[in-house]
Amino acid sequence: MLIGQKIKKLRELKNLTQDHMAQELGLTQSAYSRMELGETEVTYSKLEKIATVLNMKPEEIITFNENMVFNIMHNDVGNGLVINNNQLSEGERNLYEQQIQLLKDEVSFLKGMLEKVLK
Repeated sequence: MLIGQKIKKLRELKNLTQDHMAQELGLTQSAYSRMELGETEVTYSKLEKIATVLNMKPEEIITFNENMVFNIMHNDVGNGLVINNNQLSEGERNLYEQQIQLLKDEVSFLKGMLEKVLK
């Protein structure tokens, strides 16, 4: 699922309109729509703003999987979403853990590169 599709699904789960999102982000509705359709790139800074409007963390949007989420608008966690990990098979769980480790390794590598560049 592309990032625009994830944003759209999360927006819909939270019962927000494209007009509302666009207004909160300082965009036109058509510009916002192009992001959801994948016609416009979603930068990380834009993702941070979208996450704020959705009352989520950017990484929650990036890792969103609609097959794992139930829409519960007022749960104890406070973000409107509950992850149902019981539906994952052992193979799926292993794949997610591998992907998480790869992403952690990539973040560490990029931090190291950034430190070298800044020195």
